[in-house]
Amino acid sequence: MREMVARTMSDRMAWFWMVFEPIAIITIMIAVRTVILGHHRHISGADFVPWMVVGMMGFFLFRENMMRSIGAVNASKGLFAYRQIKPIDPVLIRCFVEGIVRTFVFLIFISVGSLLKFDLLPDSPLEATFDWLSIWALGWGVGLTLSVIATLVEEVGRVVRLISLPLLIVSGVILPLNYLPHQLQEIVLLNPIVHGIESMRVSFFARYHTLGGVDMTYLWMWSAGLLVLGMIMHLRFSYRLKAK
Repeated sequence: MREMVARTMSDRMAWFWMVFEPIAIITIMIAVRTVILGHHRHISGADFVPWMVVGMMGFFLFRENMMRSIGAVNASKGLFAYRQIKPIDPVLIRCFVEGIVRTFVFLIFISVGSLLKFDLLPDSPLEATFDWLSIWALGWGVGLTLSVIATLVEEVGRVVRLISLPLLIVSGVILPLNYLPHQLQEIVLLNPIVHGIESMRVSFFARYHTLGGVDMTYLWMWSAGLLVLGMIMHLRFSYRLKAK
């Protein structure tokens, strides 16, 4: 309850920015694409606006789980006076709260988009839900691991913030990756976020032509590995995190 209130009520504009940020970025991207390519915004089996919304919301789910986990331990120092509270607890709670908030915001986008006649209803709802949870799990794993590293080495948090925008670009959120040369596609597919976002787009748009080689097993290998690594690091450095 404490984390939920802090996330949604500490700033009078909190809900506004959670909804406005993706709207602003999508509007800018549509404007840029329209200027460059004219009014041709169709992307191999999906309209550009719904395609962008799905990719953007999936990436924001991952990014916010990663970014908000970095400061979770330091922000909860006062709670460690209670022996039952461990440094891993605020990280898990932040990831859980962020996932719930982002899911609610995505449902708002789907509802409003459907009213505006955008094709934002998933063609395969169960698969889309699984893809959404998979991206959430990946963000959870990265967040757990970085919460330890960034607390022990403060410079890591700054580096992660700097790579946020490049990560948005190389994850295929704003530009279709199937237009890249085959050699670059193989490099891009090393990024597990690409697999989650592209798989979710296929679940939303049944006729969408995605990259060859998209595999959710690969994403879950990263997710499981990072979750285990993050838990081991929290167990190993628990006392140092409390004292830091």
